Amino acid sequence: MITHRYGAHQSQFGELSIPAGQRRAGTIVIIHGGFWRARYDLSLGRPLAADLVQRGYTVWNLEYRRIGDGGGWPMTFDDVAAGIDLLADLDVDPAHVVAVGHSAGGHLAAWAAGRGEPRVALTGVVSQAGVLSLVRCAQEGLGDGAALDLMGGSADELPEQYLRGDPLAAVPISAPVLCVHARADENVPFTQSVGYVEAADAAGGSAVLQEASGDHFTLIDPASPDWAMVVDALPGLLAG
Repeated sequence: MITHRYGAHQSQFGELSIPAGQRRAGTIVIIHGGFWRARYDLSLGRPLAADLVQRGYTVWNLEYRRIGDGGGWPMTFDDVAAGIDLLADLDVDPAHVVAVGHSAGGHLAAWAAGRGEPRVALTGVVSQAGVLSLVRCAQEGLGDGAALDLMGGSADELPEQYLRGDPLAAVPISAPVLCVHARADENVPFTQSVGYVEAADAAGGSAVLQEASGDHFTLIDPASPDWAMVVDALPGLLAG
């Protein structure tokens, strides 16, 4: 594992893991969750990175500025964009890149796939219990008001910022999106993924929902069948 920085702030870095043997095609970006708050970090993604490297994937476990650590709008978003774009300068395949994001990381992964003029475009997205409607997240007070803290206010107060930061507002995007979500999720409602897939389909995008059998955290347990669903989908998403 090698650390590469994309900025001067302590949280502007990622951990690049390259298989010792033959590499599979493409690169997987892991974006951790934690409702964008500083008390959660990329250590959440390390078990997933380790599992994927053992399977032959090159993995970029991305850190970013979070609420309480210099993050918020637009800094958190800028960091994710810059961290993904850095892949163009590293010893990886930047032409086939899938972002796998959990919870708030699912929000950032889907957002990154819809941003304009990237150096590195995402081939696909896996949203694991992702916060895919930022407006509803704010309205429902998920994560103790995490979306309000991230954006600096409500959607009524900051409509332009929410328009630019909400994945639901960006559909359709060119990259296919796989949403993996459990009905038993008590942190991010299952309806977040349902609403996103319905909106993407209606707009002519490519998004599907696979129902997980566990809860919010089984999705990031490498031993769980919920994680196996993600692993099984990666070859198709990397192929574009």
